[in-house]
Amino acid sequence: MKKVAVVMGSVSDLPVVQKAVDTLRDFGVPCEAHVYSAHRTPYEAKAFAETARERGFGVIIAAAGMAAHLAGAIAANTTLPVIGIPMKSKALDGVDALLATVQMPSGIPVAAVAIDGAVNAALLSIQILAVEDQELAKKLSEKRAADAAKVLAADAELQKQL
Repeated sequence: MKKVAVVMGSVSDLPVVQKAVDTLRDFGVPCEAHVYSAHRTPYEAKAFAETARERGFGVIIAAAGMAAHLAGAIAANTTLPVIGIPMKSKALDGVDALLATVQMPSGIPVAAVAIDGAVNAALLSIQILAVEDQELAKKLSEKRAADAAKVLAADAELQKQL
């Protein structure tokens, strides 16, 4: 099975990014987490992206706030799918990171999830890997069914209360 790389621009992103790592592990998807900065460690970020495929990765998740160039810097140096997690910040509440993540130039795509959307980034990674992995596809279907059952149980409980 291919691995998923989870790269964050700062270790301060870990509380959010940990949710992606936990979700990947819950599905049995091997993953690695790293800290690289598009601005402070551009050469290391580039080297990581350039060698990711040969190191067994199938998807890269990149979390960054404010200018949020990490996902784009990674995507510029690999043809693997890159999913950006725009991180919430104090100045603009993460809108700056969201816009930086989604406004990629033609030819360098980056998928983007919601601000601090680490779980969805992991699930999208799993969906990408599940294109070629029937066991992962089955696990995703089971999770969706379980999530739906929880909502229906909550509705049934609400109906009793009303």
